[in-house]
Amino acid sequence: MPASENYSTLRNWLTLLVPSLLGVFLFMTPIPAEKGLTIPVAVMANALKTTVGSWMPYLLAFIVTVSALVTLGVKVFKPQAIVAGGFAGKLFSPGWGWVLVRLLGAVFLLLVLTGTGPEFVTSKATGALVLNDLLPVLLSVFVFAGLLLPLLLNFGLLEMIGTLMTKVMRPIFRLPGRSAVDCIASWIGDGSVGILLTSKQYEAGFYTAREAAVIGTTFSAVSITFCIVVLGQVRLEHLFLPFYATICTAGLVAAIVLPYLPPLRNKPDTYIDGYDHMRAEGGQFPQKSVFGRALAHGLHRASQASGVKATLREGVEAVVDMLFGVLPVIMAVGTTALIVAEYTSVFSLLGAPFVPLLELLQIPYAEQASKSVMVGFADMFVPSILVSEVPSDMTRFVIAALSVTQLIYMSEVGALLLGSKIPVTLWDLFLLFILRTLITLPVIAGMAHWLF
Repeated sequence: MPASENYSTLRNWLTLLVPSLLGVFLFMTPIPAEKGLTIPVAVMANALKTTVGSWMPYLLAFIVTVSALVTLGVKVFKPQAIVAGGFAGKLFSPGWGWVLVRLLGAVFLLLVLTGTGPEFVTSKATGALVLNDLLPVLLSVFVFAGLLLPLLLNFGLLEMIGTLMTKVMRPIFRLPGRSAVDCIASWIGDGSVGILLTSKQYEAGFYTAREAAVIGTTFSAVSITFCIVVLGQVRLEHLFLPFYATICTAGLVAAIVLPYLPPLRNKPDTYIDGYDHMRAEGGQFPQKSVFGRALAHGLHRASQASGVKATLREGVEAVVDMLFGVLPVIMAVGTTALIVAEYTSVFSLLGAPFVPLLELLQIPYAEQASKSVMVGFADMFVPSILVSEVPSDMTRFVIAALSVTQLIYMSEVGALLLGSKIPVTLWDLFLLFILRTLITLPVIAGMAHWLF
């Protein structure tokens, strides 16, 4: 059984503190920016996006096309050097379903880039939106998140915080204490970063399938900056503090309730390779105080940390995995969802049953508001656009807050989840979207009546 004195060396202290504090600064520390608060990683990502500039669509075309062609070639010709295993095997040899999704993503992207496809694919509201507005941001975030996430993951911070937070996270959210770091990084920083962090932890054997699904679909909130953008669209910027308080309150209620409902309740509490790496790597310590055990666990993990070369290799592999494995999925799924939202009446029909609920909650212009309720499943920003001309401040406030707390939208978060190793299906995501809507809408309406 590990004891703290065995690991309380200067080397282990420096290994624990220096990378972990740098990771906390980069991923979890709000800093001022032109449009409000952001995090340093987002600033770095934006700088990369600006630097690449007009070459970004061509860089994205290269990545997505190469991913699709190499994946198809590997599935058809099965070269032993790749299929035999290793990193390339995992990346370029998925199931046939994902092969087709990557091919579809490449086709959509090339049609948009060349402007030769049908209007419903290349429109500024569908494929062009994904290619020009979403993918450049994600590519830039992926590069820095992939390279720098090991600072949070590999040097003892998660073990230390996990031990401290177990008595809070486990009874309230049915999650391990280490998930508190995921939740904070997602809530303060960026939802895509949270999903990537959660997926890495699941793949490493620190979360069960149920825990990874809960964290990925419950805590991957949008950034504060995006909340400001949504609020600006509905012309209610002066209400930012009550707006954000409403989102946090509704999100907290959903995070407490959802793990007890299917489909999350039905996910197996099993690890990806069959055993708990947290316990296997020394999760039990003899110290009597919680803080003593937390510190001992963090130092123990620091003593096992990989060197600079191995950590850098892990980061590079994570970047390549996200760029070639996730970006094609987002192009395919995001464009398809926006086509359905823009060119069919599916989401209007799905929103019709919400009219009585909105009327019961005494939300003005319930029929107009109902058309925007379900379209959030395609993209988080579209509901705010649809209600931007509704005369009622209360209605615009409710729909703007709801679009953020619904959380699962296929143009980014949903596609990211489907492209990751987190065990959720498209049907799971749709059910969770409906449940989040039903749980958070009454909370938001109550706050709105109090404000207006």
